[in-house]
Amino acid sequence: MKQKSYDGTPTLYLVPTPIGNLEDITYRAINILKEVDVIFAEDTRVTRELLNKFNIKNKLISSHLYNEKNNQTKEINFLEANKNIAVVSDRGTPVISDPGYILVKEAILKGYNVVCLPGATALIPALVISGFGEGPFTFYGFLNNKESKRKKELENLKDHKFTLIFYEAPHRLLKTLENIKDVFGNREVAVIREISKKHEEVIRGTIETIISELDNIKGEIVIVVAGNKEEKDFSDLSIIDHINLYLKEGKNSKDAIKLVAKDRNIPKSEVYNIYHKEG
Repeated sequence: MKQKSYDGTPTLYLVPTPIGNLEDITYRAINILKEVDVIFAEDTRVTRELLNKFNIKNKLISSHLYNEKNNQTKEINFLEANKNIAVVSDRGTPVISDPGYILVKEAILKGYNVVCLPGATALIPALVISGFGEGPFTFYGFLNNKESKRKKELENLKDHKFTLIFYEAPHRLLKTLENIKDVFGNREVAVIREISKKHEEVIRGTIETIISELDNIKGEIVIVVAGNKEEKDFSDLSIIDHINLYLKEGKNSKDAIKLVAKDRNIPKSEVYNIYHKEG
């Protein structure tokens, strides 16, 4: 379905807000927040501080991870009444490791315009100042809170060749770095905290070095990890052994066959036939 974003019909605006320095907000973001009829905010107290600074008096509705689904009806009622809506998270761009996705999907489903303003997000500044910014990258966001699940996620990423970007809370940082080291090895990493704030800090080095330098670190944290640059040689493995290697890592047979075909640059059907004939 084709939609013109600026056709004058009711619109849901996703408005990025500063991740630290309030001067990072754009003129357009301020104007949109003034012009919309209502603002759905992750934390109304945090958003109210921002609005007060720029003398914005609009109606606020609390909309966070735990009540966003219930807000769908309110959202659509406003749009049906020809009202424009803004969605903001505490900091950064809504939906990017923040609430907003459910409201976006509902607005799209009902045929309303969804517009996202360019603006603040922590991952891009972190990538650029990490020293790993050349070439492709993958933004992952937050790893799982539970260590067992976190390690499983990391196992699925350990062979990834692109730079990886994670968000993390300060109280989990040390454990997460230890988990990354256990799974990835002693990779080059940058830990960036408090981006755009007075106490912005970048710690670069191997994971072991960074762990030794950590001391009661606080604030908003981004971890940037160098991709896996090792060239693997599977020539000494049979195709069956190669598949079994991935099966032992927890991959299912379908994914293992696909990976083996990619590693060996041969048709997937060839690997499939060998597996089901000899496996």
